Amino acid sequence: MKRRFFSSALVTTAAWLSTSAAWAQAALFKSGKDFLTLSRPVASDAGAGKIEVIEFFWYSCPHCNAFEPTFAQWVKTAPKDVVVRRIPVAFRDDFAPQQRLFFTIEAMNLMDTLHPKVFAAIHGQKLMLNTDASVLAWVEKQGVDKAKFTEIYKSFGVANQLKRAVQLQNAFQVEGVPSLGVAGRYYTDGTMAGSMDRALKVAESLIAQTRQGH
Repeated sequence: MKRRFFSSALVTTAAWLSTSAAWAQAALFKSGKDFLTLSRPVASDAGAGKIEVIEFFWYSCPHCNAFEPTFAQWVKTAPKDVVVRRIPVAFRDDFAPQQRLFFTIEAMNLMDTLHPKVFAAIHGQKLMLNTDASVLAWVEKQGVDKAKFTEIYKSFGVANQLKRAVQLQNAFQVEGVPSLGVAGRYYTDGTMAGSMDRALKVAESLIAQTRQGH
């Protein structure tokens, strides 16, 4: 969907080289061109000493589907001080069933099994999964306890998460998906960076700068 669719002495020396490399890379990326610096920082729940990276996505977005394997691998190798969150967007009211689907999967600790299957169902099997009925019918076929899933899916807690997701989407001035929010201060996407692979590089440089206190 278009608004826009679219990352000892030897130890001291190694640390210096690593920092220098990060800054050399960072010099390639410019605020206002490759990423946006937010005028109002967004509060993070990541905790002290942690750097939060948010992926904004929509299950039905073909670009999000294409980016998912790359991002999933990146998450596995992300530094220990990086906390990754996924936030499903809602550019329209009818995005809500897929938001509820994601937050319910997350609450039931089924991310590893069901999150990739949702992308496969929509983009491989051509299922819409854009209504409560279609989501619940699909989930039941995955061998999930439908009663438990439905209870969480329709819960007050999930409803609050939907509201928070929209707040974050607006606070980061999300223009399209997939896109990345970094350290509560920066936003980038494939259109700004040139590609989502490059957007990850932009995110990495912003993480390095944040870690160094810049």
